[in-house]
Amino acid sequence: MELSSRFASRSPALRSARPLTDDEIARVAPSIFAAEPHGSRSERYTYIPTIDVLRGLRKEGFEPFMVVQTRVRNEDKREHTKHMIRLRHADQINGREANEIILLNSHDGSSAYQMLAGMFRFVCQNGMVCGDTLGDFRVPHKGDVIGQVIEGAFSVLDTFELAATQREGMEALRLTDGEQGAFARAALALKYDDETPAPIAADQLLQSRRYEDRGPDLWSTFNRVQENMTKGGISGRTRNGRHTRTRPVNGIDQSVKINRALWVLADELRRLRA
Repeated sequence: MELSSRFASRSPALRSARPLTDDEIARVAPSIFAAEPHGSRSERYTYIPTIDVLRGLRKEGFEPFMVVQTRVRNEDKREHTKHMIRLRHADQINGREANEIILLNSHDGSSAYQMLAGMFRFVCQNGMVCGDTLGDFRVPHKGDVIGQVIEGAFSVLDTFELAATQREGMEALRLTDGEQGAFARAALALKYDDETPAPIAADQLLQSRRYEDRGPDLWSTFNRVQENMTKGGISGRTRNGRHTRTRPVNGIDQSVKINRALWVLADELRRLRA
């Protein structure tokens, strides 16, 4: 087990090679165990603690391998703030990647229950989120929440075959140097703009952190760019010429947004070249 640095320090996270216990989860993400909703919620708000949903998912074969909770300045919301759990089903773990269901929720009204299709790549210990067309299932805080979330989890499972097909297509597609550069430039535009210019060049996102990712195929290009963007630590220069290093992607919303956008970008390139 290891404490992940991916969301530190704004959003403490915990990822393990084995299913997490309730005690381990509670130390990092106490909002999962909130005994009641935040005081701002009305009587129409159906309150089901996330831990009850998690226990229901465990009975169906889903186990949590990673948790993270948004860090808040207002301590009044710490026990109810947004949190994320990444779960795997016993049938969805293989040698190179593990398919994961990403469960998002809060008890302060900032989020409904949401489930996304994700993938965890063991070689770089980095989680990916499949694109907008895959496994986006939302459950409002009303009615049979637990039943609907379990139904949604199995619906997300059904999308993994499509995700595997997309990944295999990316692996088979060889990119030119120009296409790799275009992908990196588009990725930079997801995080930076004219008001906050990128402190690094696009080709720095294409640098490989391991031998396995050096290939010119789309899958390797995607993984290099995704890891360099989300983990940060790349040396660069500010607009004023000062030396800096890129920061890791902090926060649940920003991580999901960038990861999903990168997957969509890669898959669109795959489709255009198919």
